[in-house]
Amino acid sequence: MIITTTSTLDGRPVRDYLGLVGGEVIVGANVIKDVFASVTDFLGGRSGAYESSIQEARAQAMQEMEASARRLGADAILAVDFDYEVIGKSGSMLMVCACGTAVKL
Repeated sequence: MIITTTSTLDGRPVRDYLGLVGGEVIVGANVIKDVFASVTDFLGGRSGAYESSIQEARAQAMQEMEASARRLGADAILAVDFDYEVIGKSGSMLMVCACGTAVKL
């Protein structure tokens, strides 16, 4: 499956547009990550715990999006976009959405 943020693929014309596909993942921050993040925030630097959570959530959202495209018979997803949103009463949850256009090349 070809997955790209571009709206076209050089040398690969789109034969059929199959529709929008997406994947959504919501992850919660746990107490241990919050403690390490607060220490990192105080001392400066990057928060590896949060970064890995975001990377994992993005990968899961992409997998869901790809599975949706496969069910439609697509062999590529074009114009992929990622959105990140903090949700929940205390902002303790992160939502990662991946969406794009499923196509047959």
